[in-house]
Amino acid sequence: MAAENGEEKLIAVARHIAKTLGHNESMADDILQIFSKFDGRFSREKLADKLTTAGQEEDPRALDHTIKSLERQISQYVAADHPIWSDSADSSAFLDCVDELISTVRGLSASSSAGAYLARAEDLLQQTMFRLEEEFRLLIERGGESFETTRSYNNGNGELTEDNSNLLFDDSDEDDHDYSDSEIPVAQRLSNYDVIIDALPSGIINDLHEIAKRMVVSGSGKECSHVYSSFRREFLEESLSRLGLGKLSNEEVQKMQWQELEDEIDKWIKAANVSLRILFPSERRLCDRVFYGLGSVSDLSFMEVCRGAVVQILNFADAIAIGSRSPERLFKVLDLFETMRDLMPEFEFNFSDQYCLVLRNDALGIWKRLGEAIRGIFMELENLIRRDPAKAPVPRGGLHPITRYVMNYLRAACRSRESLELVFEESVNVVPSKDSTLSSLSVQMAWIMELLESNLEVKAKIYGDAALCSVFLMNNERYIVQKVKDSELGLLLGDDWIRKHTAKIKQYLSSYQRSSWNKLLGVLRADSSPVAANVGGKSMSMKDRIKAFNSQFGEIYKSHSQWIIFDEQLRNELRNSLYNVVMPAYRNFIARFQNAPDVGRHADRYIKYTLEDIGTQINELFEGVNGSAGGRK
Repeated sequence: MAAENGEEKLIAVARHIAKTLGHNESMADDILQIFSKFDGRFSREKLADKLTTAGQEEDPRALDHTIKSLERQISQYVAADHPIWSDSADSSAFLDCVDELISTVRGLSASSSAGAYLARAEDLLQQTMFRLEEEFRLLIERGGESFETTRSYNNGNGELTEDNSNLLFDDSDEDDHDYSDSEIPVAQRLSNYDVIIDALPSGIINDLHEIAKRMVVSGSGKECSHVYSSFRREFLEESLSRLGLGKLSNEEVQKMQWQELEDEIDKWIKAANVSLRILFPSERRLCDRVFYGLGSVSDLSFMEVCRGAVVQILNFADAIAIGSRSPERLFKVLDLFETMRDLMPEFEFNFSDQYCLVLRNDALGIWKRLGEAIRGIFMELENLIRRDPAKAPVPRGGLHPITRYVMNYLRAACRSRESLELVFEESVNVVPSKDSTLSSLSVQMAWIMELLESNLEVKAKIYGDAALCSVFLMNNERYIVQKVKDSELGLLLGDDWIRKHTAKIKQYLSSYQRSSWNKLLGVLRADSSPVAANVGGKSMSMKDRIKAFNSQFGEIYKSHSQWIIFDEQLRNELRNSLYNVVMPAYRNFIARFQNAPDVGRHADRYIKYTLEDIGTQINELFEGVNGSAGGRK
């Protein structure tokens, strides 16, 4: 209470002196200055405010004097032909005048009888704001020029050079400036990234903050924000350009050749990471320091600064998402999807305020559209398999190109299994699974396998030879199973799937033996009578049977040695199976033949193949080379 009485007495004294010396403007200013130094509780602005709201209401001459004094002092700065902030003393004095003017306007606004004086003061305030706006612009440009001399990128790869130490988090130079606003926040280094840019010198940031405070309080916050946003927006546009990200329209993206577009996607990934992890956090930091304590101006300015760059980044990703669904595009679209997935926390962090809600929503929507694009690409892969025609058969029953393409494609795709799981979890169009424990991606992969195998079965039918048909299916099924076992596909499809399709290979092997070797074995295993046998309803002598065997075995060897089993293990399994069936039957037959009465001592004349010959030639089958079917003769 005593302090308040003392203050009122001091104000009363000041009011009396001001009235007495009202026509001596410079002396009145000196008295106000003396009071502000006499007691720190009484700033010049505070005294002026009380003088205006209290004593000057009673004396129009004092009002006129105050405004004229401010006009005289401020006009010399407003009309100056050089930057006020080029001299620290001038800038400090100018801000003092601005504070006094703001306080005067506030006081006059509360008075009902000071309309004319208020108009003069507001007009002066408007002129002052114009000059502050210009000074703000000059400061931010000057800061940008000083930054330009130290900013660089490493080989155009979008990485800041290590010698750019002044661009990293470092506020050590702030102690060199005598600023009282120690409460201005200083951003901490990002926890998940090790670079942050100080885009402007700390001294200039604090000068900008001082100007911004006055402009916002005076109702010119929008103009201040516009100047700031325009300059910083240009900086971001230039940064994206240096990172290689051009302003491409949707139409331009759709017309680009895929190889060229792949290069653009690589540039986009680098630019997006640098922008979301370095540039935007740095802009957030700068905005918060310049507009600290000024309400929503900081958030609005940040949104205006970054909106164009964010839209540029998102538009490119969106153009890819709505583009062609050609299967060849899967892997680059996956790269985009994974980049957006990894950057979604950065979008949430950097654009967390209400003004940036639309940017966050746009980013989330485009990320989901990239997922839709990936599902669309898999649908196109299914169509490609269905439409692949059964034209000419693959020579020698070998591996069909569609099998090689699809399996290598899926194997490569499943290296991004985590991302694909995420993509297909949101899909409602996957073929239903009989096993509810399978994931959506597992069901999708199993469905593609089923389509591929159905397509191969159709292609197998164009072979005129049933045995060669079995070799073709054996080859392709073996390739499918091996690719599944050696990749993430095995984990997706499961052991049961692998066992089932391994069994199919054995079925094809048995089918091959039945269709090509059973007739031959029938000759050897016919009625054990040493004289004759009944094969196919016809009686055959032992001589006829050895001749039939020689002919059939020669034909089988000649053709089947040109066929191919590409997998060495499968090839050996098939040869061993044939050896174990043919060799015992042939050995028994030769023994009976040599003891047959009608053959006698001339058995060797009819035996074209020794047991060794048979074994050797079985081991030469499925090599994919021309066979001679030559025996010991």
